[in-house]
Amino acid sequence: MSKREKPVSVDISNSDQTLTVEWADGHTSEFPLFGLRKNCPCVECRGGHSQMGRFEPQLFLVEPTRTYKIVSAEQIGNHALKITWNDGHNSGMYRWDLLRHMDESVQKLKESS
Repeated sequence: MSKREKPVSVDISNSDQTLTVEWADGHTSEFPLFGLRKNCPCVECRGGHSQMGRFEPQLFLVEPTRTYKIVSAEQIGNHALKITWNDGHNSGMYRWDLLRHMDESVQKLKESS
């Protein structure tokens, strides 16, 4: 795991509707909870194994149509974060490399608009 994919800290703020990750390379990513929930990486949410790893970065930039809360989050080994959402969903494992890729894709999308 490279420094850019190694989390140093994770902060969840249900009141601010954000999940913030500080990375070992000094970068900080802030994810809106709506975008994270809508981009859950599990097979059920992605629509099958062939869609695994795909996500929609524009969902991080839209006005949320509802509020989500994180009930709990646990690190899975050294590679992922498993989130339990207030809607009962908990089968998505957000790999650290995927979270970093999501952040970079959203930043590129912001720059191109």
